[in-house]
Amino acid sequence: MLSSLGRTTSRMGLRARAMSTTASFDLSGSFELHNIEGGPNTTVEYTKDELMKQFELMYTMRRMEITCDNEYKARNIRGFCHLYDGQEAVATGIQTSLDAEDSWVTSYRCHCVALARGGSVESVVGELFGNACGMSKGKGGSMHFYSKKNNFFGGHGIVGAQVPVGSGLAFAHKYQAKPGEPMNVAIACYGDGAANQGQIWESANMAALWKLPMIFCIENNHYGMGTSIDRHSSINDYYKMGNAIPGIRIDGMNVLATTEGMRFVKEYCGAGNGPMYVEMMTYRYHGHSMSDPGTTYRNREEIAFTRSTRDPLEFIKNSMIEAGFTDAEELKGIEKQIRKSVQEEVKKAKESPKPSPESLMEHVFAVDLESGKSEMPDHIRMPDHSKSYWASGKAD
Repeated sequence: MLSSLGRTTSRMGLRARAMSTTASFDLSGSFELHNIEGGPNTTVEYTKDELMKQFELMYTMRRMEITCDNEYKARNIRGFCHLYDGQEAVATGIQTSLDAEDSWVTSYRCHCVALARGGSVESVVGELFGNACGMSKGKGGSMHFYSKKNNFFGGHGIVGAQVPVGSGLAFAHKYQAKPGEPMNVAIACYGDGAANQGQIWESANMAALWKLPMIFCIENNHYGMGTSIDRHSSINDYYKMGNAIPGIRIDGMNVLATTEGMRFVKEYCGAGNGPMYVEMMTYRYHGHSMSDPGTTYRNREEIAFTRSTRDPLEFIKNSMIEAGFTDAEELKGIEKQIRKSVQEEVKKAKESPKPSPESLMEHVFAVDLESGKSEMPDHIRMPDHSKSYWASGKAD
């Protein structure tokens, strides 16, 4: 089931040179290219601070998603809930490589992307609770996070619908670019199950024609809901799906590879060369959503094998230890601190009030595109018709 890339890099020899401040790492076998020459560097240098920052973000993501699992089972979170644990190296590598001015839009599996893109555990979990402290003020829920100030545009509940939005963001970046300077880029992340959506093909065609700084990023976790890639797609090499559009396949369980790979992609697209397809080879530990046990179409042995051989957190921990940056005892202490911090932020999220009834009527119609102010519509139909809102103050 797992690709040759995943099997190769899980056994990859890590060549690290222990130093007081930096170490070099070998990424040979982490990338496969399509229709492009060159490629990312296969020898990279990192400091302890750089890797520790990535580890802390990834471990916070993992603990947050495990907490969401527990809170869902306790019925404190309702409705749709798609967890990201196992895929943390993808979002972390992308975030490390992008600038704050770059645009990011993703699918409904968006909790950890929202966290990476300027959110907090309190604002993410609060949104799942439907409380006012949430990133979308408690009115969006699991699939609809958004932060314009951090250039994070969702969180989209419709399969593949975020990709045309990404191409539009890329168009805006090209339109607003200053002559002679690199363009900011837009990235749209979607799963292998969405990769054959017609709207994605149309977006890719326009992005190629107009040479937009657009990154089509497929997070290939090997299953479209409960259907394996072998059964739901005639093409399994997703990084080649753009045909004439260049592509790259990256080991999505190795945060060093996702970071270096995305640096290369951002530089290529931002230089005016047009779009690129990126396939992140990754794996989700939970089912498609909380209603899916995740074991009817794959067995527990497959999940356990991936955890034991390719877990992204174990990879970065071992990388830092082998580089002489840290030891197991220090990492255990950091993990303990993060677990405590996550618990404290979840507690604050629980204490936050629900959105006021009045706030539910806000942000329906915008007064203009700049002020952020909104106006009430003439009529809002409520489930109980007698409690509907009329601007005139009375029913028709």
